[in-house]
Amino acid sequence: MQPIKVVTRVVVATILCFAVAAPVAAQGIRIIRDAETEDTIRQMTAPLLQAAGIAPSSVAIHLVNDKSLNAFVANGLNMYIHTGLLMTAENANQVIGVIAHETGHITGGHLSRLKDAVDQGSATSLIATLLGAAVAVGTGRGDVGAAVFAGGQTVAQRNFLTFTRSQENSADQAALKLLDATGQSAKGLYDFMEVLQGQELLISNNQDPYVRTHPLSSDRLRAYEAHMKRSPYTSATTAPEIEAAFQRIRAKLRGYFNPPHQTLRDYPLGENSEEARYARAFAYSRIPETEKAFEELEHLLAAVPDDPYFLELKSQVLFESGNVEAAIPPFRRAVEQRPNSALLRGEFGRVLLESKEPGALNEAVEQLKLSLSRDRDAPFVWRNLGIAYGRLGDIGRSSLALAEEAALRGKVSEVSFHAGRAAEMFPVGSPERLQAEDLLLAVKNKNN
Repeated sequence: MQPIKVVTRVVVATILCFAVAAPVAAQGIRIIRDAETEDTIRQMTAPLLQAAGIAPSSVAIHLVNDKSLNAFVANGLNMYIHTGLLMTAENANQVIGVIAHETGHITGGHLSRLKDAVDQGSATSLIATLLGAAVAVGTGRGDVGAAVFAGGQTVAQRNFLTFTRSQENSADQAALKLLDATGQSAKGLYDFMEVLQGQELLISNNQDPYVRTHPLSSDRLRAYEAHMKRSPYTSATTAPEIEAAFQRIRAKLRGYFNPPHQTLRDYPLGENSEEARYARAFAYSRIPETEKAFEELEHLLAAVPDDPYFLELKSQVLFESGNVEAAIPPFRRAVEQRPNSALLRGEFGRVLLESKEPGALNEAVEQLKLSLSRDRDAPFVWRNLGIAYGRLGDIGRSSLALAEEAALRGKVSEVSFHAGRAAEMFPVGSPERLQAEDLLLAVKNKNN
């Protein structure tokens, strides 16, 4: 177990992408959960959302485990950001520019308009466009997607792509206004688009999916240039604390997802910046070379003793090396520093679940319940709560928790089984009985 948790999720939605502006149907994506990364992205996103008149708390930020340079909005107020974007971007301003663009899609109501554009077209004439985009994004094979797409060229399809290009241009204009409104430079957005444009020179198998399925318009870059010439914020720099936080999550993601030898090459010994030590600590923990990971962490904690995310990683390294009891104190300190973090409390509950100390199971239940009070859409937390209750002999509440987990994972038969068992174990009218009945009703409605 590591601070970064990977879960699979299927998104069935109309999607507007920074990298692929086309609908994608039933695309399975792998979501990662990481408290530090989510917290940093929210810090970067909040000013833009506020400037757009959107409450930051109303937008759900999702991190997608995918190396492509991509971000998109889906299902209304849901923003998805790929790890590839965070790992490749050179600075926070580049990511902020992309987030501003996605916010432009939200404020422009482009998701609903895109649906209308699809509805107005012939299903027959659009199917190749939709299928081609889905194949390209879902498989990473732009050549296959392009072949499907080319096989169905019609006037309706060309009109559809013209529509999506206009939405990209509209989102660009909104992004530039939002960046000015928050006193931030558009240079990051320009630099990022230049990276994508440079990929047009690569052979198709090496290009990012965006370039293979939706070539960049040089007009967009010229619009950025014109804006930067007149904007008073072109030379503005990102707040130091935001830049430092971004460099940390960039190093963390590289250390976690890249092969250890690549991380150690990118952050060689002798480079002793905070992000370099952080990346190496992750790399060493993966090899695993536990002592070297601890050596890097001790340097980091010597400088910032109460950093919750350094403490979290130390606890996880201890936990993974089999030293469960020693992992508890640093994780408790991490939670004390970020008491409102649902993810930290959920992971702390997982560590406590494996402890043999008296009272650890009861504390695990409390930590997991506190986690769920702030984020109920966490199937792994519900599952651990079910396990904790089961070990305590509370079969009714264990079944309720497992039913909630199954509901989030879309496992209808398991919901019926666990919720049905729980309903039989609690008196009529009790909160637990009502919870079980709600789950059973949801299954009934779904089947109908």
